[in-house]
Amino acid sequence: MQSVAVQYLPIAIFISIAGVIALALMLAPFLLAYKQPDKEKLSPYECGFEPFDDARMKFDIRFYLVAMLFIIFDLEAIFLFPWALTFKEIGDVGFWAMMVFLAELTIGLIYAWKKGALEWD
Repeated sequence: MQSVAVQYLPIAIFISIAGVIALALMLAPFLLAYKQPDKEKLSPYECGFEPFDDARMKFDIRFYLVAMLFIIFDLEAIFLFPWALTFKEIGDVGFWAMMVFLAELTIGLIYAWKKGALEWD
C-alpha cells in the first residue's frame, strides 16, 4: 500500500502547487490592482453604453446584428482555407459548390447592407 502512495506523491505535489499558483493568480488583482480609475477608463466604450450602469439594462439590437454578421463572415473564412488547400483534388464540383456558398453569403451581405444593419448611428 505504501508503494502506491509513493507513486501518486508527484501527482499530489503537482496538483497542490497548481492550486497554490491558481489561488495566487486569482487573489493578486484584488491586492495589486490600481483602485482609482481615471476619467478615460470610466467613459463609454465601443458599444456606446455607460460602463457601470445597471447590469440588466437592454442592449441595442444592432450590437447583436453586428456580432452575428461577424460570426457569419468568420465562418466563411474558416471554410475558405481548407477549400483553397484542397482545390486541385475537389475538381469542378467543389469549385461550383463554393461559388454557390459565396453567392449566398454575398446575397446575405447585400441584404444586411440594404436593411441598414451595418450602419451605427
